[in-house]
Amino acid sequence: MQYSIHEQIQTNNKTSYLFFKRAIDILGSIFGIIILSPLFLMVSLLIKIEDSKGPVIFKQKRIGKDETSFYMYKFRSMVSNAEELKEKLIEQNEATGPVFKIKEDPRVTRIGRFIRRTSIDELPQLFNVLKGEMTLVGPRPPLVDEVKEYTSYERQRLSVRPGLTCYWQVSGRSNLSFEEWVRLDLQYIKNRSFWLDMKLILRTFLVLFGSKDAY
Repeated sequence: MQYSIHEQIQTNNKTSYLFFKRAIDILGSIFGIIILSPLFLMVSLLIKIEDSKGPVIFKQKRIGKDETSFYMYKFRSMVSNAEELKEKLIEQNEATGPVFKIKEDPRVTRIGRFIRRTSIDELPQLFNVLKGEMTLVGPRPPLVDEVKEYTSYERQRLSVRPGLTCYWQVSGRSNLSFEEWVRLDLQYIKNRSFWLDMKLILRTFLVLFGSKDAY
């Protein structure tokens, strides 16, 4: 499905859907944090063993619903001075649109490559979900600098709460162009429902570990 760059996307804002979506977010994030706590501890130890200089958790300002900012949590997968090194690597960017990605990013640590490939680095965002800054299913939250380059069409991604997973995670991830990424997000925003959320959560589990498209 293609959308015109001038089309305004309508979304499901029914009270019943939003109520159940938030209830699932709270229950799902609490359950996930409890069940995955041994994994959280193990990954934290591995990160400190490999690179003791930096923190285990990397906090980065992202843009959420209605262009409000918040700090998104991730397990640190890069060297501690990764943000400073980014400027030197801009010309090697392999992504399209206002996104920065390098398949063989030299800033990524050994443990970082593993937790990125398996998406384990994203698991601390369960705390963002619990706090209400994110949801389990929704468009991924962009960086502040990326949003500055958005068109009005692309800003429609920010009309709903950002999520841990969406069509992008199960449809090619880093191999997709930014244009395709936006199209998929708007497709979700237009059609989101309880059953679509459940379907995307299940599909995410199927591709979670060992996705060759994650970097």
